[in-house]
Amino acid sequence: MPVNILMPALSPTMEKGNLAKWLKKEGEKVKPGDVIAEIETDKATMEYEAIDEGTLAKIVVPEGTQDVPVNQLIAVSPRRLRQSPQGLRRQSHPPRRDLWGPPGIRKHRIHVLRRV
Repeated sequence: MPVNILMPALSPTMEKGNLAKWLKKEGEKVKPGDVIAEIETDKATMEYEAIDEGTLAKIVVPEGTQDVPVNQLIAVSPRRLRQSPQGLRRQSHPPRRDLWGPPGIRKHRIHVLRRV
């Protein structure tokens, strides 16, 4: 199943942005931390970093496009693969363990400051 890369909301009030420049081309491999694009808002130009390893399979929105709505599809990456002794297979993750209690219950960490 492909991974959809969406236009990010770079601020709480952002509704649209400009896709200024693609820094990776179709077919290029990306790893976490790689900057794949530059996004312009009305206030600043920000870098869009990859959070997963994979390949940039298809660019849907060309660079220079103005007023791209937040959460619109801008690119597609195929599902992540890992090398295993049996060959390539789909990436699997262990089940998430919630360190703060059972799923569905939200707990907050409270910090107590003491005067010395």
